[in-house]
Amino acid sequence: MKAGLIGLGAMGAPMARNLAKAGFLTAVYNRTEAKAHRLAQELAVCCAPSPKDLAQRVDVVFLCVSKDIDVLALVEKICPVLKAGSIVVDMSTVGCETAQRAAALLAEQGVGFLDAPVSGGVEGAKNGTLSIMVGGEEKYLEQVEPLLAAMGDKIIHMGPVGAGQATKAVNQVMAAGINQAVTAALALGQAQGLPMAQVVDVVSGGAAGNWFLAHRGKTMLQGVYEPGFKLALHHKDLKICQAMATAQGLSIDFLDQTLTDYQQLMAEGYGDEDISALYRLKRPD
Repeated sequence: MKAGLIGLGAMGAPMARNLAKAGFLTAVYNRTEAKAHRLAQELAVCCAPSPKDLAQRVDVVFLCVSKDIDVLALVEKICPVLKAGSIVVDMSTVGCETAQRAAALLAEQGVGFLDAPVSGGVEGAKNGTLSIMVGGEEKYLEQVEPLLAAMGDKIIHMGPVGAGQATKAVNQVMAAGINQAVTAALALGQAQGLPMAQVVDVVSGGAAGNWFLAHRGKTMLQGVYEPGFKLALHHKDLKICQAMATAQGLSIDFLDQTLTDYQQLMAEGYGDEDISALYRLKRPD
């Protein structure tokens, strides 16, 4: 199957590289044309001049953009030119309703849709080890699974359209709680004058060990917050999660606190840093 990818940001570009390495990628598109042109040259694929042009060239269109409004705008643009039987796979993190609206628009043209958000950060995107949570009809997943396998090593069908995004919301809320716990605990250790590199090593090997501590613990203690996942993007995702929780009658205190903390950090100019920049607010003076 021929694939095209729209959205060549921190996640999209390495995902495109892995699709190309597996022999699936035909074309790329990005709003910043220079970025798309450079990557297209690197991968020896077409740099599509528009989303419509890309959609006409491929059997599968992958989307990897930031906002709900971007997903719907792209679907509306490419829908008229997609051939029946093609499939759109949205790997962005957006609301369940956005996924359902996109699927309904495409179904009118005989085009399949999957919402397939990912977890694993930039490292996972580069290494092809993303976890991919998929919503939509199984027949579409069966067709694109070899393409998804080029980008991820865990591909799970979660249910109908929107179920992928609902699962990603669980992931994002959990990530917020882990961020709060790890940064607060490391602040406690630092306040007691402990050797913090050793703290990270020993705790990572025990029951409280987790990916975030192992991969971000030492860098945050050094005051280094190079983005694996930008704080502003997690804030955007958590606003979606907060609305979902409210709709279900749930109150998640640490989710609300994380949004407040992120808002403060964004106001101070740290929105493009990694989410571990939360430690700026937790570390002892």
